[in-house]
Amino acid sequence: MEEPVIIRFEHISKSYGEFCVLHDFNLEVMRGEFLTVIGSSGSGKTTVLKMVNGLIIPDGGKLFVDGQDISGTNLIELRRKIGYVIQNIGLFPHMTVWKNIAYVPSLLNKQDKERTKKAVARLMDVVGLSGDLMRRYPSELSGGQQQRVGIARALASNPYILLMDEPFGAVDEITRKMLQEEISRIHKALNVTTIFVTHDIREALKLGTRVLVMDAGRIEQLGDPDEIIHHPATDFVARLTQSRGLE
Repeated sequence: MEEPVIIRFEHISKSYGEFCVLHDFNLEVMRGEFLTVIGSSGSGKTTVLKMVNGLIIPDGGKLFVDGQDISGTNLIELRRKIGYVIQNIGLFPHMTVWKNIAYVPSLLNKQDKERTKKAVARLMDVVGLSGDLMRRYPSELSGGQQQRVGIARALASNPYILLMDEPFGAVDEITRKMLQEEISRIHKALNVTTIFVTHDIREALKLGTRVLVMDAGRIEQLGDPDEIIHHPATDFVARLTQSRGLE
């Protein structure tokens, strides 16, 4: 039977110079859940996210991914199993949509081009991109289309964890709502464990099966959206929801 906890932070600490970002941070992320993370600027939410795939190394404590202490694992191998989507997307501008999405499958499938072709077609369908976009370049796409390509590329290695760092912050409100619906649908279809960092409390509550509220490197509250709205654990959480008229 699989362990229900897929990511575990144990007494994690992290400082940048004299600034302590995380202090005695403890968190368990359950397999298959959609955890949204929200907090004030400098609260440590992006640091938490980047620790999962080893982009940031903690100063103290232990971090386990799928039961393994990542301090003793090959980080390159770890990252191949974890999808990562950021706000500015990071697509290869000189590659077509097809080549951007096919980049990882091509490495995995080596000479099996037909398998790669099928994988790209499946991923484009998963993220809601039409086939006629395959030969276009990123500069020829809208912001929403670019973000969908970024999501498809992150899913290309069939990751068991998907990390998303404010991925919809650079698109307009209508596109943002469409992408929110899309990522929610993808999560339900693939059941991939997702950690989604956002600065928008409404987005956090809409998408998250659980919501993590952080401030000054500490957890203010961790609960389902209803708990966060109707039973805020601290004044910080209450102010956060009240400022958006959610109380």
